Amino acid sequence: MQIKDIVQAIETFAPPCYQESYDNSGVQVGATNIACTGALLTLDITEAVIQEAIDKGCNLVIAHHPLIFSGVKRIAGNNAIERCIILAIRHNITLYAAHTNLDNMQQGVNDRIAEKIGLSRRSILSPMPNKLYKLYTYVPQTHIEQVRQALFDSGAGSIGDYEHCSFNTEGTGTFKAKEKAQPFIGQAGGPMERVAELRLELIVPEHLKTNVLHALRASHPYEEVAYELIALENSNQDLGAGMIGSFEEAMPVEEVLALIKTQLKAPVIRHTALIKDKIKTIALCGGSGSFLLNRAKAAKADLFLTADYKYHQFFEAEEAIIIADIGHYESEQFTVEIFNEVINEKFPNFAVYLSQTKTNPINYYF
Repeated sequence: MQIKDIVQAIETFAPPCYQESYDNSGVQVGATNIACTGALLTLDITEAVIQEAIDKGCNLVIAHHPLIFSGVKRIAGNNAIERCIILAIRHNITLYAAHTNLDNMQQGVNDRIAEKIGLSRRSILSPMPNKLYKLYTYVPQTHIEQVRQALFDSGAGSIGDYEHCSFNTEGTGTFKAKEKAQPFIGQAGGPMERVAELRLELIVPEHLKTNVLHALRASHPYEEVAYELIALENSNQDLGAGMIGSFEEAMPVEEVLALIKTQLKAPVIRHTALIKDKIKTIALCGGSGSFLLNRAKAAKADLFLTADYKYHQFFEAEEAIIIADIGHYESEQFTVEIFNEVINEKFPNFAVYLSQTKTNPINYYF
C-alpha cells in the first residue's frame, strides 16, 4: 500500500475543495507514490512528533494543523518549521494535513466534540454556500432510468437526509447530425431529428462534479451529451462551520461545565457570566470560533463552546449567551480519532499510531 492510498481515503472523507481559502491542507512535505511503512496521527507537526515517527518506523505523519500556512522562502533550519521540513526530508517522511476541510464536514471535528458531551439532534451551525451545482441534462425517454441511476450511483441527487432526488420535464429535442457524426438516432448528414426527451435535473456537490459528469457521459446514449452544470448559491446543509445540538433534557449550568471539563479533558474553562440556570442547546466550534458567535445567538443557543477568545470579545456575549472557552488544543485533540477511524475502516490491517507526544504549547499553573 502506498501513501497516496491513505491520502485518498482521508480526502474521500474530507475533500480538500472544502477547506477555507486561507488554509493549506494537503501534502506539506514528501512523496505519496511510495510504500507506506506506518502512519503517525497528531494534532500538530513538531520536531518531537517527527522524531516519534522515525522511532516507530513510520514514513507518514498525518496532522490536523498544517505545518506550512504561508510561503517558506528558505529552508535553513532557522525556525521550527524549517527544522521540521529538514528532518522530514532527511528521513524520507511525508507530512500531510487535513484542517478546515475536516472542520467543515458533517462528521468532522465539531461533530466529535458534540458526541463527546452527549448532544443530540446535531446540525451544522453555519452551512457553506456556493458548494452545490445543478445539473440539467436531456435524455431520450427510452434511456432515462439508465442515466438517472448512473447519476445516483455517482453521488448526484442527495439533498440533506434524502437521496435519489431528481426532477423530470418532458419536451422535444431537435438536432441534425453533421457528416462526420456518429448519431445514436438518425443519420450523419441526414435531416433534422425530433426526439421525445426528458430534461433531468439533479443536485451535485462540488467534490463529485468530475465523477458525475463521467457517469453521465458513460451512461448516456448520445455521442454528444447536452448538459448544463450551474453553480448555486444554496447552502449545503451537510457542510460548514460549527455545530449546534441539544441535550435530551436541560441540565444545570454547573453540571454542563463540569461535563465539558471532564469529557473534553480541559484543565480550565474561561467563561462569561452564568446568566442561565439551565442549559439545553449548545453551539460549538473547535479551534478559533469567535466568528460564529452571532450565528450561535441567532440559533438561540444557551451556551457557545469554542476556543481562542480574546478579552474584549467576551463582552460580545451581551448577557444573551454564555461563552465557554476550553482552549484550542483541548477542543481539537480528538481529531486523531477521526483519522484513525477513517484509515482503519479502509485498511483494517494497516499500522496506525496515535502520537504520544504532547504538542499543546500552552501550560497551566493552578
